[in-house]
Amino acid sequence: MGEVVEDIRIPHKGNIQGEVIEGAFRVLDEFEAVNEHTEAMKALQLQPPEEIAFATAALALRFGERGVEETGGHKPAPVTAEQLIEARRPEDIGHSLWTTFQRVQENVIRGGQPGRSAQGRRLQTRPVGSIDRGVSLNRALWMLAEEMRKLKG
Repeated sequence: MGEVVEDIRIPHKGNIQGEVIEGAFRVLDEFEAVNEHTEAMKALQLQPPEEIAFATAALALRFGERGVEETGGHKPAPVTAEQLIEARRPEDIGHSLWTTFQRVQENVIRGGQPGRSAQGRRLQTRPVGSIDRGVSLNRALWMLAEEMRKLKG
């Protein structure tokens, strides 16, 4: 989760029981830090243009430069920033940084939004299938949310 949580890696050889136990305690400690950041995000309200800015940055993370610029030879992203901030579930309705993060994360990772290809054909965005890509996107979105929190805080 950006700078809040570090990866815990344990080699799968030899007597690893002690390393696994130590890793579990580190996860518990880091969970408390993540919980504090989550609560701060829940308390921070975003204005609609700030939500769009967050989603626009997420488009660039997911689709590259084509998610940002529609002119100058760049292909447009298949969906809009407005689509990324749409709630799929009632609990994601709201304008806090946390609910905005949750909506954008779900829409970017799960896909399924109707859109248009560069040629204008209808399509649905695909879910992120690669675990590495999913982790990378989640980490980048968390860092984006953390930076937004710092700017607003």
